[in-house]
Amino acid sequence: MIKKTFKIPDMTCSNCAMKLEGLEDTLDGVKEINASYHRLEMVVEFDELKLTEEQIVSAVKKKGYTALTV
Repeated sequence: MIKKTFKIPDMTCSNCAMKLEGLEDTLDGVKEINASYHRLEMVVEFDELKLTEEQIVSAVKKKGYTALTV
C-alpha cells in the first residue's frame, strides 16, 4: 500500500470532497480516500499492484474534477 497526494484545484465545496471520497467504494485497490476542500487536495491510500495513479486521475476526471499529482 502507498499513499499519494493529488491536488484538486477545481474543488469548490465540502460536497465536492464527499463526492471524491465516494470513489473509495468504486475503485478496486483503494483502502482510503481523504479529500480536503480547504487544502484543495485528496490523499489516496491504495494498492499499487491493483491500481495506478493514472486510473485514479481518470476516475476523478469522470467525477468532473482535475487531479494533479504532487
